[in-house]
Amino acid sequence: MDITKLQRVIIDGLEDVKAQDIKVFNTTHLTSLFDRVIVASGTSNRQTKALANSVREFVKEAGGHIVSTEGEDVGEWVLVDCGDCVVHIMQPALRQYYNLEEIWGDKPVKVKLSGGSAFGGARVTADEDEEDDVDEAPARKTTARKAPAKTAGAKTAAKKAAPRKTAAKSGDAPAKKAPARKTAGTAAKTAAPRKTPARKTTRSAG
Repeated sequence: MDITKLQRVIIDGLEDVKAQDIKVFNTTHLTSLFDRVIVASGTSNRQTKALANSVREFVKEAGGHIVSTEGEDVGEWVLVDCGDCVVHIMQPALRQYYNLEEIWGDKPVKVKLSGGSAFGGARVTADEDEEDDVDEAPARKTTARKAPAKTAGAKTAAKKAAPRKTAAKSGDAPAKKAPARKTAGTAAKTAAPRKTPARKTTRSAG
C-alpha cells in the first residue's frame, strides 16, 4: 500500500476510537525498516487496546497487512507494526517519559487536522494529505532511552531506539602542540640570583 494512503487509513482508525494528540513523523532518513512513525495517546488500558484493534481493522479493510502487535497484554504501550508504518499507542504518562517525538520527530509530516492543527489528531482525506516535511526542522540531540522489558525482538528494539551518531574521525581532532623546550640560556636567565651573605663587622673594644 502507498505510504500516503497507509498513514491516512491509520489516522482514520485512531480517530474512530477518539485517540488524542496524534503525530506523524517521516523516518526514511533515520532507518530503512519503516517510513513513518505515528504516535497517539489513549487515556486508559482499555482505550489503548481498542485503538490498536481499530488500526488493525482499518488497515486490513483497506488491503494492508499487519506484521505484528505488541503490548496488548498490559495496554500501557501498544505497538502496531503495519510494515512501512509503525504505530505507538501510549498512555500520556508513559508517552511523556519515553518522549518518542524527540527520538523520531525531527521531520513531522504535514496533515490537515479536523481540530485546525497542522499535525495529527484528525481525519485526513486524499486531497488534504501533505507529504512535505516541515521546513528546516532542527535535529535535536537526544539520549536513547531504554525500551520497556515487556517488548522484545530486534526489529522492535530498532523501532524504539534513537538513531546512532557517527563518531568524529581522529583526523578531524586538532593536533596538540608539544610544549616548547627551554634553552640553556633561557634557564640561566630565569634562575633566581644567589644572595651573598652579609659580612659581620667586629666592634672595636672600648
